[in-house]
Amino acid sequence: MTESLRPSGEYGSPAPVNPEWPPPPAYAPPQQPVQEFTQEPAPQPSSAFTQEPAPQPSSAFTQGPAPQPAKRKRARGPAALLAAVAIVAAAVGGGTAYGVQELTGNDTVAAGSTSTNVVPSSQKGTVSGVAEAVSPSIVEINASSNAGSSTGSGVIITSDGEIITNNHVVSGASSIEVRTSDGKTYTAETVGTDSSKDLALIKLQDASGLQAATLGDSGGVQVGDQVVAIGSPEGLTGTVTSGIVSALDRDVTVSTDESEGQQQQRQGGGWPFEYGGQEFNGDTGSSTTTYKAIQTDASLNPGNSGGALIDMNGNIIGINSAMYSASGSGSSSSDAGSVGLGFAIPVNTVKSDLSALRSGSTN
Repeated sequence: MTESLRPSGEYGSPAPVNPEWPPPPAYAPPQQPVQEFTQEPAPQPSSAFTQEPAPQPSSAFTQGPAPQPAKRKRARGPAALLAAVAIVAAAVGGGTAYGVQELTGNDTVAAGSTSTNVVPSSQKGTVSGVAEAVSPSIVEINASSNAGSSTGSGVIITSDGEIITNNHVVSGASSIEVRTSDGKTYTAETVGTDSSKDLALIKLQDASGLQAATLGDSGGVQVGDQVVAIGSPEGLTGTVTSGIVSALDRDVTVSTDESEGQQQQRQGGGWPFEYGGQEFNGDTGSSTTTYKAIQTDASLNPGNSGGALIDMNGNIIGINSAMYSASGSGSSSSDAGSVGLGFAIPVNTVKSDLSALRSGSTN
């Protein structure tokens, strides 16, 4: 007689088996999944000090504790890169700072270069901007002698009152009075003169805190460049005119006989000069000198002598020295005034002569 076995427990009693076989487990063990590492190993950082061990694959038959990944250094992202760039920029210094200033519109000032920006960025390239920036450096000069008095202009080049002007403005003067743009007056003395270049250096007495002009580089001037002239024509202090550079390297001949030249100047005409075989503003006499000049059509009149010819960055590129004045040539009053024929001594000539002038030269 057969009888059905009553189930014992959840799975029931096992069927009879060969006693030589090992008894089966009381329940079916859960299937253990085999972990397969298919993830590519992380790139090893190139460090001279540490190296991460490669991960060990797990066996399909035995499973140990999962390997703990080694701590890796955090990869440098954009923030770290920007920080590094900032450090390098700080180390570079002047060159980087200059580039940043150019991008942000900040001004840079460096004497002796046409790239110097004396004029504020908001007014760069404007006549009004040049006038505002440079006018405080231009003065009116009144020179007196036994023959009379004459009026000219000058350019402040040091804060304690060194002023460049024309030789013919102050030569032979027994007293020199200078008026600055703010209306203050000073007594000045002649330091040095050079009649062959029509240059003179004078020094104000008891002056300080003056605004010195920036001397540029006349070697970089080109025909057609815009320029501004500031001076005191006919005693009209701080007069501003503008124009262009008409020509370069003009041979201008002026008198070195101050007594003859100044006499004609005080009679109402300009300083006599020769150009192109013609005489202007009177007779230059037999004692003359010739220099290379910048020609400009900016309006110049008697009294502009010794004043500044300025580029649009506010740099002095020349000292105005000769101009044609119809009123000094026997013309009627209706013909008086500038005709756009003016000349300036290049500022590079001034700079090359400055040490001799300071030493008291009286050529």
